[in-house]
Amino acid sequence: MGKFVIKKVATGIKFDLKAGNGEVIATSEVYTTEDACRGGIASVAKNAPAAGVEDQTAAEVETLKHPKFELYEDKAGEFRFRLKATNGQVIATGEGYKTKAGCLNGIESVKKNAADAEIIEAE
Repeated sequence: MGKFVIKKVATGIKFDLKAGNGEVIATSEVYTTEDACRGGIASVAKNAPAAGVEDQTAAEVETLKHPKFELYEDKAGEFRFRLKATNGQVIATGEGYKTKAGCLNGIESVKKNAADAEIIEAE
């Protein structure tokens, strides 16, 4: 089962979604308040399981409605994803993956772990 880990950073508060093995599979933006951060968690938990995957690396990109995961290639040539809520706002991002298949596995892990993940606060 996944976990949302809330932690304070120099500029505010953020969360990481961790898979059952403890690996970070998605990260949030930095929020100014814990309430806003918890709202972001609720949004990821609600939107991730229902979100489709828009592959922006495909020759012909099929534009999907929100919520969606956008799969794209960064400047370093790594595959990444961002999860957008129904309003189009980015609510979580993934790490860089060497392969598209690895990135798709990361997306599936977020979908699977977000819905019933517990929320804990970092030590």
